[in-house]
Amino acid sequence: MGKISNALERKQGERAIKAKMIQPASHLTHESKSQESFDPKLVACSLPGSIDAENFKSLKSQILFTNNGTRPKTIMITSTVPGEGKTFVATNLAVSIAQGINEHALLIDCDLRHPDAHKMLGYSNKDGLQEYLTGNKQLPDLLIRTRIDKLSLLTAGGLSPNPSELLSSAKMKEFFDEVKGRYHDRYIIIDSAPAHIMAEVGVLANYVDNIIFVVKAQKSSREIIKECIEKLGKEKIIGIVFNGHDKGGKSYNSYYKDYYKGK
Repeated sequence: MGKISNALERKQGERAIKAKMIQPASHLTHESKSQESFDPKLVACSLPGSIDAENFKSLKSQILFTNNGTRPKTIMITSTVPGEGKTFVATNLAVSIAQGINEHALLIDCDLRHPDAHKMLGYSNKDGLQEYLTGNKQLPDLLIRTRIDKLSLLTAGGLSPNPSELLSSAKMKEFFDEVKGRYHDRYIIIDSAPAHIMAEVGVLANYVDNIIFVVKAQKSSREIIKECIEKLGKEKIIGIVFNGHDKGGKSYNSYYKDYYKGK
């Protein structure tokens, strides 16, 4: 397991968007039987005393307990290209938040082309966001109350022939309005597609309070990273996670190709 070399680096001169304070409340979601055990890369659960797990606790603290007292309600996790560990960061951050004394977290997989969040937590991907956006399911019927106390999950759902259109649709805007209004007791963590590949990530950026950008050493050039940050709106970038985690298994070229084709 790779070590996050720098949990959060605030860019000098950038400011965080002010977000509303989270009000304590509680909404229960339906339970779902897990298909598998936790992925070992879910270090917040599998290695709770490790340096990696402690880094995520530090990341959580720096995001949620800022000096100015503001807390972002919706946080999108993205990267430049595939293989930089955005899902690794998103899932572990969501778990770390839920492990807090009073915090609740809702993890949403908005990567409809190559979803992985459900695998990290050991659930199937039969129904999820895609089914909500196509009108086949209601949101309360899709949310999973995970085995981790105070953590809910919305998987990406079945593969769609038009993920860009779904994520850029008016229905997606309605979705964000609903989760912000209905689940106001939760911090909402969004695992999105890589920003350099999929244009809809720029649309999603408009709906969230803040963005965390995941960077892996020697993966993307400074120019491409800068271009992505400018496209997303650098005023929304609250930090950069430098991740040493290796996805493994698939070569970068193969993974990029599958992403581009939406497989």
